[in-house]
Amino acid sequence: MIRGVTRRLMLLDTASLYFRAYFGVPDSVRAPDGTPVNAVRGLLDFIARLVQDHRPDDLVACIDADWRPAWRVALIPTYKAHRVAEEAPEAGGVDQEEVPDTLSPQIPVIDEVLDAIGIARVGAADYEADDVIGTLTGRAAGPVDIVTGDRDLFQLVDDERGVRVLYPVKGVGTLRLVDESYVREKYGVGGSGYADLALLRGDPSDGLPGVPGIGEKTAAKLLAAHGDLAGIMAAVDDPAAQLTPAQRKRLAEARAYVEVAPKVVRVAADVALPAFDAALPRSPRDPGAVAALAERWGLGGSLRRLLSTLPG
Repeated sequence: MIRGVTRRLMLLDTASLYFRAYFGVPDSVRAPDGTPVNAVRGLLDFIARLVQDHRPDDLVACIDADWRPAWRVALIPTYKAHRVAEEAPEAGGVDQEEVPDTLSPQIPVIDEVLDAIGIARVGAADYEADDVIGTLTGRAAGPVDIVTGDRDLFQLVDDERGVRVLYPVKGVGTLRLVDESYVREKYGVGGSGYADLALLRGDPSDGLPGVPGIGEKTAAKLLAAHGDLAGIMAAVDDPAAQLTPAQRKRLAEARAYVEVAPKVVRVAADVALPAFDAALPRSPRDPGAVAALAERWGLGGSLRRLLSTLPG
């Protein structure tokens, strides 16, 4: 799948990027029949720039086979609850995420275009794209660029292994390179400590309550003083440990949350994935399908720009 220590792997958090493309490109960008294709064209242009600027050898579009896995909800019922548009009617079903009306029809088009080009799309039942990214990052033998607008993936940043995040800060046009020095300067922890920080601080966008009264700065100070989440909770039970009475009380009261939250917040690293070819294609896998999709959806310029970046 990843064939050598010198190969550079790029992992796309696909949904994160097409959401940003949707909101960053005007919906006046439409197919010949008037259907909005702003997310499709915006994503294709973004991938073209990424390939041109960063020259990955391998490229994987990681997808959410399940954007709100039941096993995470079982541990923290509020997990992404505010983003549910429709609950699954049967046990084992997948809740429907709230998605803008004019974005939903574009997602299958994105899938078809990536498949026709030959860019690998990889997901796994019961797991989010973050988990696919975590698993592929752990397996990679060379440097990894993770492209995402989700700060949760800062937990994977690792300078020693060459793992960094390319984080869009304005639409999909401007990227911030996130390495360990950035994470430490911004949050006061290294990449490996970011998940513990997020767990303690909480994250309303994901429905994570955090520990009441423990904000980002306090969480960073606690991690600096006690090493990691386990060290902080050990300090709660140690009368001699350097904790204020309020901190000790809040952490003790949140013990049930702290025990289950790591499995929810930390990305999985051992997901069973289907076989796929990660190599950036040298030419389109299905030129006929590419041409048909370009005509049907008015994607000519965006598709040409992306195809022109392929190794050839």
